[in-house]
Amino acid sequence: MTTTTLLLARHGQTVWHAENRYAGVSDIDLTDTGRAQAEALGRWAAAHPVDAIWTSPLSRAGATAEPACRALGLTPRREPGLVECDFGVVEGRTLAEFEAEDPEWAAAFRDDPVAHSFPGAEDPLAAAARGTRALRDIAAEHPGGRVLVVAHNTLLRLVLCTLLSIPPREYRRVLPRLRNAAISELRMNSDGSAALLSLNVPCEAEVP
Repeated sequence: MTTTTLLLARHGQTVWHAENRYAGVSDIDLTDTGRAQAEALGRWAAAHPVDAIWTSPLSRAGATAEPACRALGLTPRREPGLVECDFGVVEGRTLAEFEAEDPEWAAAFRDDPVAHSFPGAEDPLAAAARGTRALRDIAAEHPGGRVLVVAHNTLLRLVLCTLLSIPPREYRRVLPRLRNAAISELRMNSDGSAALLSLNVPCEAEVP
C-alpha cells in the first residue's frame, strides 16, 4: 500500500477575518497579516520541501501558496474541488447578523450545520464529497510523495471529518477552526483510508 503525505493549510487571514464574515466563494484579498502568514508558510516550505503544491482556485489560496512556490521553484496546480463552500445568503455576513434576521434558522444551524445549512448554500455533504475526491485524486497523482494543499476552513474541516469517519454534522464542534497558514499533516493511503498525524501546527511563531 502506498502512502502520500498531504500538508493541509488554510489560506492566510483575509479582510473579512477580523469581523468573522463568511467568505465562501467570494474572492476576498489577504490582509497584511495574511501576507505575512503566507511568507511564513513559504519559509516553512523551504525548510520542509514538498514535491508539489495544489491550491483552491480562489485568489486568497493562490496568494497564500505563492511564497512556498517561489521558495521551491514549483508551479501551483489549481483544483476546482478545493474551492470553499458557497454559504448562500450569509456570504459576506456574520452569523450574528443572520441570527438577528432569522433566529430559528440560526439556532438550527448551530445544532446541526449539515442538515440546516444556510439558505441558498451548497449542500455541506456535497462539498465534503468533492473535497474528499480532490484530496484522493491529488494523493493518487503523487504516490509516496509530500504535497502542500492550500484551501479553506470549512471545506477542509468537512473533508477531515469524512476521511476520519467523524459525523460531518460535528465539524464545528470537533474542529472549531483551522488556523490561518498552519499545517495539518494527513496520511493518505492508496486504499482510500486516511490518518491525521498533526493539526494546526504553526509554521513559526504565530502572526498576531
